[in-house]
Amino acid sequence: MPRFSVIVPAFRVQAYLHACLDSVLAQSFKDYEIVVVDDCSPDACGPIADEYARRDHRVTALHLPRNTGLGPARNAGMGRAAGDYLIFLDGDDTLLPDALQTIADRIDATAEPDVLMYDYARTYWTGRSVRNVLAAHLHEGGPARFRLTDRPELLRLLMVVWNKAYRRAFIEAEGFTFPPGYYEDTPWTYPVLMSAGSIAVLDAVCVSYRQRRRGNILSTTSEKHFDVFDQYDRVFAFIDARPELALWRPVMFRRMLDHFSALFASRDRLPHHSRAAFFRRAAASCRRYRTPGAPVPRRAQLRHGLLRLGARRTYQALSGAQRLGGRLRRGSAAVRRAVRGAALRAHYRIQSRLPLRSRDAVFAARGSGGYTGSPAAIEAKVRELVPGVRTAWICRAVDAHTVPTGTRHLVPGTFAHWTALARSAYLVNDAAFDRGLVKRRGQVLLQTHEGTPLRTVGTDLLDRPAAARGTDFEQLLRSVDTWDFSLSANPHSTLVRERAYPSAYLTLEYGSPRNDVYHRTGPADVARLRETLGIPAGSTALLYAPTHRDYRRVQQPALDLERLVRVLGPQFVVLARAPQLAGPGGHRAPHPRIIDVSGHRSVETLALASDALITDYASLMFDYVNLDRPVVLHLADIEAYEAARGTYFDITAFPPGIVARGQDELFDIFATDHWRGSRSAQLRAAFRARFCPYDDGYAAERVVRRVFLGETDGLPLPVPSAARRTPSALPAQDGAGAGVKS
Repeated sequence: MPRFSVIVPAFRVQAYLHACLDSVLAQSFKDYEIVVVDDCSPDACGPIADEYARRDHRVTALHLPRNTGLGPARNAGMGRAAGDYLIFLDGDDTLLPDALQTIADRIDATAEPDVLMYDYARTYWTGRSVRNVLAAHLHEGGPARFRLTDRPELLRLLMVVWNKAYRRAFIEAEGFTFPPGYYEDTPWTYPVLMSAGSIAVLDAVCVSYRQRRRGNILSTTSEKHFDVFDQYDRVFAFIDARPELALWRPVMFRRMLDHFSALFASRDRLPHHSRAAFFRRAAASCRRYRTPGAPVPRRAQLRHGLLRLGARRTYQALSGAQRLGGRLRRGSAAVRRAVRGAALRAHYRIQSRLPLRSRDAVFAARGSGGYTGSPAAIEAKVRELVPGVRTAWICRAVDAHTVPTGTRHLVPGTFAHWTALARSAYLVNDAAFDRGLVKRRGQVLLQTHEGTPLRTVGTDLLDRPAAARGTDFEQLLRSVDTWDFSLSANPHSTLVRERAYPSAYLTLEYGSPRNDVYHRTGPADVARLRETLGIPAGSTALLYAPTHRDYRRVQQPALDLERLVRVLGPQFVVLARAPQLAGPGGHRAPHPRIIDVSGHRSVETLALASDALITDYASLMFDYVNLDRPVVLHLADIEAYEAARGTYFDITAFPPGIVARGQDELFDIFATDHWRGSRSAQLRAAFRARFCPYDDGYAAERVVRRVFLGETDGLPLPVPSAARRTPSALPAQDGAGAGVKS
């Protein structure tokens, strides 16, 4: 008997059925069967199901003699199911990788509940995925198993059949089946949840819910939407037959009114000639089942009242007034934005005619992000070395807490922000300032850049439109023409950027100020950073930091971190700095030894706290080798990456550490300790010599003395690499890094 029976009804989904079935067959958990129900589909769904059944004995193809609809097709699938748990998956949806393993683990951890509810993400035809906005209701705190009365808020979730796993013995004992018609999920999900003896939740995205651009049955215009009345008749009949469920009647009445209102408000579901009849049927159902008691938001009270009274014309007038009010509010907001924009531009022009403030300096980093990177290192050194200077940092309000005391915080788009851009003598950024900036005579602009370039940048992207993504190259060059100084970490960066960003600026080949911290942080400070991040004492911490893929619209995880930590064993933890790890919409941390640091503002802190780096094409590798700690490159898609984005040199021929071309190869590198062997050290030393010749802890000081103090002689000379101390040594780790479990 398999653990799961995955039931897939198929009707006119030939374009999606392969992906649906492949998503199940690719699961790491293998104890399942698939029952594909061909609902007499006129397309190729039947032959596709037969093809999969021939290829894999776990697939059963069931062909219905006539089209019965989604509900009866699911019933037919249940009749052939033999699994402990039933999972329903529509033929145009997919399971996420490892979904079945995650579901199985949660079922075991919660002692086999009657129903397990899990989460989903809407996936649009553009490739964008958005997690269910009510996912917070799936939090796993509190009792592992409960009844619906303990957590009635779960009824706010989308009441569909495919975001739950059902214990088959419970379903069969209660005699649950699906009715015919549209909205067949309604008289299934509500009765199932109300009568379940035990429910559990799983705070993880398991299903990718495809939002088809056209062709979704429930989005078509049809009188079949009148089926919703029969479905709620079945729900109330179920409640009436079980007196112990009477407490749910007010809740179901409120849900029914919300559902009727949503259908009537939808302009593409009901034929125009049938809208009056629908409203009359809705009003009749409201009078029949009226049960006050469930709270109704104030904004819905009038709408519900008019629906109960059958006041269709008043209801439509109210809806029209609300739509008009919304348009007026949006128009008013647009006018206010335009007026404010004009006022800001006028303010900037006035401020630009006033004298410069010779002691003012404005800093920003990463598109008005928090206090970080080389601009932050330079700003701190300016306050230390330049007397009387007044510094300001441009960042969003949410990042204001990162700005140090004594440095003024400027919110982008405010009058104070534009005053600072117009009046400050010094402007420092690692990206571009607002395109409205007009650099004045006497202003000094320092461009620090973000790291050493491996991938193609600047005007070198002219021949790579996919990677350029609509870059306005004329605007880019206008911005470059405002640079007085371009900071460079090494000769490679100098040569690349002087070609990719052609202009008359002066290159300062001084090293990377953001790397100074690696040479000035001691073991005690590193120990505190590790403790702050929650790294267990004695553990070996691997920082996983992949980069964005230009050739992918949807960023998919390239490395199975859960499998990695299982291979590594209990002495290893992974610091995961990769928002795409969470899959569509994101989900909970998948393993206790995977620490999600995607939102951490300081990559330098994460690097200092780690024992080794796993990355791919991220510029972080050029900085990380300053620590003289192992680097492993996972380059499973290097051909695609180079074809789409382009690189300035072959990273496989001159890497900072051991290279893995696939996931299994990477696991072997750690299992054999090759990741930190002598070859790794040799590669790292050569890479560091080439790309970090000036990183010695004094780069920020060299920049400040040259740009802010005007010193051209007597700058701190780079310390020869042979004379440098071991940077930021890790604190002693008892047993850290001892063997890897294979």
